[in-house]
Amino acid sequence: MSHKAGFINIIGNPNVGKSTLMNAFIGERLSIITSKAQTTRHRILGIVNGDDFQMLFSDTPGIIKPAYELQESMMDFVKSAFEDADILIYMVEIGEKNLKSEQFFNKIVNAKIPILLLINKIDKSDPEKLEESVDLWREKVPNAQILAISALEGFNVDAVFNKILELLPVNPAFYPKDQLTDKPERFFVNEAIREKILIHYKKEIPYSVEIDTEEFNEDKKLIRIRSVIMVERNSQKGIIIGHKGASLKRVGTEARKDLEKFFNKKVFLELYVKVNKNWRSNNKQLRRFGYKD
Repeated sequence: MSHKAGFINIIGNPNVGKSTLMNAFIGERLSIITSKAQTTRHRILGIVNGDDFQMLFSDTPGIIKPAYELQESMMDFVKSAFEDADILIYMVEIGEKNLKSEQFFNKIVNAKIPILLLINKIDKSDPEKLEESVDLWREKVPNAQILAISALEGFNVDAVFNKILELLPVNPAFYPKDQLTDKPERFFVNEAIREKILIHYKKEIPYSVEIDTEEFNEDKKLIRIRSVIMVERNSQKGIIIGHKGASLKRVGTEARKDLEKFFNKKVFLELYVKVNKNWRSNNKQLRRFGYKD
């Protein structure tokens, strides 16, 4: 039997459920999920292996109109998802009527590869609204196969998986069969910490933060981690730390618990906060944090 393998790249507006879908396929929480826009900043690869197939899923940042250098880099990750996709998943939610970028939408409509248009969050809708949504998107993207799903509830996710398997091109495996992702351990440490900041802080704070894991030392029983939370201004540093360090302690405790589940090992996590002025608009800093080549 021939072996199938290919890149399945997921794009869409912020908060349509892209990360939830990829995590459902992978069976692991590789992408962080919150109710806030711009939760995903990087293009994150998740690998699903079978005896005769390898699916390479990419979660990408939600499509936005960039306001500063970091967001420009995030949209570059989306552009790259068009370039190497064997199958493109365009994800929308019930009630949504357009993509926030006409340029990207034109690429979808004119794509020469299979397009799966997934209407997500149908658990929050009714049959009439779903039918309206299907009719709308069938007219807008006639080259797409449309499937209705609930990524959160797992409804129709298996059907999407089977459709992807059917469409996968014949290729050898691109990665070792025991590999789950292309990201290193420190990346997932950073994401676990950033997720807690997205959850617990308001306004601009979560978007001004970057995490730098300076130490990751693992032995048989314990992983020792030292991470720095970067902010852009001194006032933000105080907010992150909180009264008598309470806010920072909460972030550290919750992130540590998630990391212990992820690595299946005890974790000792040290967190520090530093000011790194205007890092989101500094190309040198963006390269340091992996947003630019």
